[in-house]
Amino acid sequence: MRCAGTASEAMPHDARPGLRAVLIDLDGTLMDTAPDLAEAANRMRADFGLPPLPAWRVAQYVGKGADVLVHRSLTDQMRGEVTPERFAPARAAFLRHYHAVNGEASVVFAGAPQALARLRERGWKVACVTNKPREFTLPLLRGAGLASLLDAVVCGDEVEHRKPHPEIVLQACHRLGVAPGEAVMIGDSVNDVLAARAAGVRVILVETGYNEGEAVATLADEPGVDAIVPGLIDAARWLDQATS
Repeated sequence: MRCAGTASEAMPHDARPGLRAVLIDLDGTLMDTAPDLAEAANRMRADFGLPPLPAWRVAQYVGKGADVLVHRSLTDQMRGEVTPERFAPARAAFLRHYHAVNGEASVVFAGAPQALARLRERGWKVACVTNKPREFTLPLLRGAGLASLLDAVVCGDEVEHRKPHPEIVLQACHRLGVAPGEAVMIGDSVNDVLAARAAGVRVILVETGYNEGEAVATLADEPGVDAIVPGLIDAARWLDQATS
């Protein structure tokens, strides 16, 4: 377990007794969804006569929502973009294929259900905050048995701006009835850090995710990052200790 600061610095003193909500990312934090996303992306590429990409490469393109994933997967470039004329049918193809495979190969990270239960036992409200569209998020969470362990689910198509914009984080706080200073975000990427920081929410990062191909450890010195831990259950334990 690595902390971004000392125990006294990790979470502001005035925030410790006031923590009321935990906001948790989905892809790479709650579940490993890369296999299904890669399958859908490669089926889309096949529709355009393109060869398949390795799953690990598609995983690097995850983080900023389905539209960005389509652009990146179709061009095989992190900053790649296709023309609007090509994007529309590609997006439709990706969504069609993702509907067909969503949940088939995705897995819940070890300890995730126990972590959610532990957070709720502390009396904290728990929300899933994801850029993934609701039409995919809810079936995925229900199929994985996680939906009943969440107080709210906020998806990328329910707000105007997705992470790294703070809107989705603020919307989650609003739905849970808490102030940003009363919440902490658990995620796996720079997008989670930027969104939470702009919203005034602290961050714990897990090492299970994708972070657009960069090691999560590179974010240790980012302002607002309290700790980097192996997985979600470790984040729950860290919060237990930090708020005791």
